[in-house]
Amino acid sequence: MCIKSKEMKVVILFNNIIVMILIIVVDMKKIFYSIVTLFCFTQITAQKLQVDRIEPPNWWANHSYNSIQLLVYGKNLDNVNVTSNSKELIVEDVECLGNTNYAFVNLEFTPQLKPDKYKLTFENSNGSKTVEYNIFERKNYDNKHNGFSNKDVVYLIFPDRFVNGDTTNDFLFNEKEEFKFREENGRHGGDIKGIISKLDYLKDLGITAIWSTPLVENNMYMSYHGYAATDFYKIDPRHGTNELYKEFVNKAHEKGIKVIMDHVANHIGINHKWIGNLPTKTWINGTLKNHLPAEHNKVAYVDVHAGEKSIVNANEGWFVDYMPDLNQRDSKLAKYIIQNTIWWIEYSGIDGIREDTYPYANQKFMSEWANTILEHYPKFNIVGEVWKGDPAILAMFQSNSYFPKEFDSHLPVVTDFAIRDNLIDYMSEKKDINAVYEVLGKDFVYSNSDNLLVFFDNHDTNRGMYEAKGDLFKYKVALTIVLTSRGIPQLFYGSEIGMDGGGHHDRIRGSFPGGFPDDSKNAFTKEGRDKTQNEIFDFTKKLLSLRNKYEVIRTGKLIQYQPKNNVYVYKKENENKSLLFLINDQKVKANINLSKYSENVYKIKDLLHDYVVNINPSQLLSLDAESINIFEIIESCKEKN
Repeated sequence: MCIKSKEMKVVILFNNIIVMILIIVVDMKKIFYSIVTLFCFTQITAQKLQVDRIEPPNWWANHSYNSIQLLVYGKNLDNVNVTSNSKELIVEDVECLGNTNYAFVNLEFTPQLKPDKYKLTFENSNGSKTVEYNIFERKNYDNKHNGFSNKDVVYLIFPDRFVNGDTTNDFLFNEKEEFKFREENGRHGGDIKGIISKLDYLKDLGITAIWSTPLVENNMYMSYHGYAATDFYKIDPRHGTNELYKEFVNKAHEKGIKVIMDHVANHIGINHKWIGNLPTKTWINGTLKNHLPAEHNKVAYVDVHAGEKSIVNANEGWFVDYMPDLNQRDSKLAKYIIQNTIWWIEYSGIDGIREDTYPYANQKFMSEWANTILEHYPKFNIVGEVWKGDPAILAMFQSNSYFPKEFDSHLPVVTDFAIRDNLIDYMSEKKDINAVYEVLGKDFVYSNSDNLLVFFDNHDTNRGMYEAKGDLFKYKVALTIVLTSRGIPQLFYGSEIGMDGGGHHDRIRGSFPGGFPDDSKNAFTKEGRDKTQNEIFDFTKKLLSLRNKYEVIRTGKLIQYQPKNNVYVYKKENENKSLLFLINDQKVKANINLSKYSENVYKIKDLLHDYVVNINPSQLLSLDAESINIFEIIESCKEKN
């Protein structure tokens, strides 16, 4: 019985092994056939035509810019043919320039094109794909695209550090972020909802225009500053959405506040989808491994003695290694940038653009870019960042320059770093008030000195109060000159409360107190500000109130007089009014004979303290030590006659 049992067990075991082998063989066949099938499917799929994305994502019927270039993202787009389902939306031609992941489709719109969803069919030997392309109705409103001018006061906001209006988006889209939340160089959570929530505060302060640093997607290792775009058509999710940006513009307009978009044509972020997969071979200057460094040479384009290499380096050098330099000489890229700018203007309704790193980009292109925008939006305005403190160099970049140039820049406004540098030197006591007088005396080089953006600090420079080392009087003098001299005044967020960050970008761009959930103080309210903050706030608001009340401050002719014994006097005049500004920069009283500055003044009104003074023409006017005085001349010899 025992032997038979063992034999039986051996037979059963052998049979089981045979069955298992057969199962394995069958499974292996299945796996083999599956692999073969998958391989064949992959090969077929790999060759299939794909259309993944189109930029611009839409356009508008009856837009004066009626011939556009679509950048189509996809796969296997070589030799693709594109057709439209409407004779009013005409496909002019299609180009695939060496990279089959892209196609350039040139469309022309007839005047009869109506707002609708149109169909574009892409077809080649790899298959076909039909996609919808939206043509929207163009809506014209009186409060859009109105530009900005010396009638305005611009408030510069660094959105991540201003107000956190939506804490639910603080940690979105952070996979490439290398800095912790709220730490130095990290994001702090400010967003578009935060800006919207403070529109009433800004209107009450007297602000008429907002310039926000860039809000488009920056999927970068350090993303909070916004100047390394990774998607030109998308607001960064940590700031909000495209629709929310449009809502911000609309709500600002409802309150009489204009909006200026910060735009960058010179470079992108290294994590942009283009890098490693360029639409054309000449889309960027150089390569990741082999490119010119930025020489930060703003003089090369205006230097009559400059060699060609200097201009090439200025044009093609990468601002930093993680910001690839765009090659605007590439005609496809050039049109892409122009269309992207027009798209944002039309989509959002903005009033102006501040163009970053203006001298670093190809100047012929920048001229074409500005000219095209102003051709289609005549009331629009553009300010170019030209970080140079020499008026003659700044003037060369301004439109209608008096100096000979190969072509006109078509750039209406430049940043007045010349007065900025001298105001900083004055506040830090490197120079006296005469430096301000002398730099204003060089305004003859500008084609329009009223089209200068006037400021003493911004998101890249030490704050004014930091340079003033807490000297409240000198800080107020700088505020007065910015807000009452000439040009388009710009205040950096927090200047109205004397924020004093410096020495590092993170401190310059400090969080506005009261803008974030865990803030212990709220400087947006009188109760939340300390005594010094309220003094600066009240002074700033008073100046802005006077500026908004008196047209002569905004648009009147500036007449200035050489400072004597550190007393600086200037006037603003028009046909109807004359205002005197007297700054006593001494630590002792000063006696002034007003007849030196206006004929036989009999009566003046102190606008800062709101009282009237009767004056004998031969009488000396006493100015307090370290005082700022603004007088309206309400009766003079001219009026009596």
